[in-house]
Amino acid sequence: MEQNEQPVFGIEKLYIKDLSVEVPNAPEVFLEQEAPQVAIQLNTSGRGVGENVYEVVLTVTVTASIGEKTVFLVEVGQAGVFRIANVPEEQLEPLVAIACPNVLFPYAREAVSDAVTRAGFQPIVLQPVNFEAMYMQRMQEAEQAAATPLQ
Repeated sequence: MEQNEQPVFGIEKLYIKDLSVEVPNAPEVFLEQEAPQVAIQLNTSGRGVGENVYEVVLTVTVTASIGEKTVFLVEVGQAGVFRIANVPEEQLEPLVAIACPNVLFPYAREAVSDAVTRAGFQPIVLQPVNFEAMYMQRMQEAEQAAATPLQ
C-alpha cells in the first residue's frame, strides 16, 4: 500500500433487502384496549461482495404482543453496499460492524415506523442505538467463549 493512498469509506447503494409485516390476529386485535408489550431485536451482518466492496444488513425485528397473543410483527432488513479501501485490516471489521450500521439505522427506523403505521398501529420510533457498545459486547462474549474449555 502506498503511503499517499487515502482511506475510502463510501456508500454505493442503500436498499431494503427484506420487509415483512404480520398481523396474525386481525381484526380482533384492533379491539384490544390493553397496550401491547413491544420487544425489539437488532442484528447486523456483513460480507464481501467484490474487491473493497461490502454488503451490510441491519435487521430490526419488532414484536408487539398482549399476553401470548401477537399483535404485530415487523421485520426490516435494511441493507447497504459500501466501498471500503485503503483501511488497515484491524480497522475493517469495526467499520463494517459499527460505521455501516450507523449509516443504515435511520433508514431502518423509518421503514419500521412506516410499516407499523401501514399495518394500522401507532408508529414505533426506535431509540438511537450504540453499535460500538454492541460490537464490544460481541467481542467480549467471543473472548469468553474462546477462553471457556469445552466439556
